Amino acid sequence: MNNRKLFYWSITVALAGFLFGFDTVVISGADKALSEMWAGNKLLGDSDAFHGIVVMSSALWGTVLGAIFGAWPTNKWGRKNTLLLIGVLYAVSAIGSAVVSDPYTFAIFRFIGGIGVGASTIAAPAYVSEIAPPKQRGRLVALYQFNIVFGILLAFASNFVISELVQQSAWRWMIGVEAIPAVIYTLMVIGIPRSPRWLILQGRTDEAIPVLKKLNPEADPQKLIDQLNKERSEQAVGESVFIKKYRKPLLLVLAIAAFNQFSGINAFLYYSPRIFELAGLEKSSALMGTIGVGAVNLIFTLVGMALIDKLGRKQLMYMGSLGYIISLALVTYAFSTEWLGLHIPVFFFLFIASHAIGQGAVIWVFISEIFPNHLRAQGQAVGSSTHWVLAASIPALVPLLFAKIGPPVVFGFFAFMMVLQLLWVYAVMPETKGVPLEELSKKLSGDD
Repeated sequence: MNNRKLFYWSITVALAGFLFGFDTVVISGADKALSEMWAGNKLLGDSDAFHGIVVMSSALWGTVLGAIFGAWPTNKWGRKNTLLLIGVLYAVSAIGSAVVSDPYTFAIFRFIGGIGVGASTIAAPAYVSEIAPPKQRGRLVALYQFNIVFGILLAFASNFVISELVQQSAWRWMIGVEAIPAVIYTLMVIGIPRSPRWLILQGRTDEAIPVLKKLNPEADPQKLIDQLNKERSEQAVGESVFIKKYRKPLLLVLAIAAFNQFSGINAFLYYSPRIFELAGLEKSSALMGTIGVGAVNLIFTLVGMALIDKLGRKQLMYMGSLGYIISLALVTYAFSTEWLGLHIPVFFFLFIASHAIGQGAVIWVFISEIFPNHLRAQGQAVGSSTHWVLAASIPALVPLLFAKIGPPVVFGFFAFMMVLQLLWVYAVMPETKGVPLEELSKKLSGDD
């Protein structure tokens, strides 16, 4: 196995996750400035609702669109071309969002970046899972998640530094700086090959063989080619993930994606400075606290990556679920009793650590594993779009829910949902560690 090429191609593709993470939370540093700048706009009858749904969540609605329709270019144009398009969308979004002066144009450019985020959750994990050997697949696909949290950390750090250095319109610099890594990523993707599994399923076997030989010079590529050609010949015309045969993997991706967002993770990442201020921290301390969130996220993502191919996906989900329940219960108690102070960020650090080692490390790996090759992108689109519909809806409602029913009820609901996730992991979730993709899809579709 040529580990150098395998790792370089995997990390290049995973940089789409870096831009995903950066784009998702960089808006948190601009939250207050944008809220004050456009506070008078009451198109929806409530300035909090307008700020949450139009300004803050516009990128997430774009992500929904990218997730729903991202399977089409991923299958039609290929994983590589889709990844190139994603880089262009990120760059355009960053520059456009930074220079506009009205909330509607701002929302449009953020929406464009969101399309890139949604499509990346399909194309990037699909590409890496298709080049990775079974024993390394978990770690290599989890590089995407590592880059998400690395992007989150750098976005938080960038927001803090810019807020200290720039006095006027700091939010423009916070958002616009994303264009730099977007251009670098796009140039790097030009140098990677197409996915060999995608090439074989397109009937382009001659192009796939050199890629397979570069990945593993000692292996006979004909074995995989024969296996995939057999799969292609057996698939029914017009087959989709919605037929009865694929009901089990479909329900699995729907569940893991829904539970991911009902933990409250995106709501917290979007509004962490606001939540820390509600906990009694000053503005600068709240921004500094977000850097701690990013650092904890990064450290425990590395732990999750180290363990995912050793302990397996299910064991990490157990660990994460228990950590979610404990941390969210403590946050709920603290806000309900007005026990405010520095301990609340500590509870959130535990929450972030639990997410990073559990759902964060597992979700994109698991979703990329359980469908057959010809339906992988479509299956990921279902899971990803479920994830992003909720990721758009929940943060959009947070300012309104905090104002109307208060943080204790919101965080208490998230804690209850994580109890349900723990029960789902125990009773339903299968272990996918170390199983070849073709064998795994047969097992879950009932073909073995």
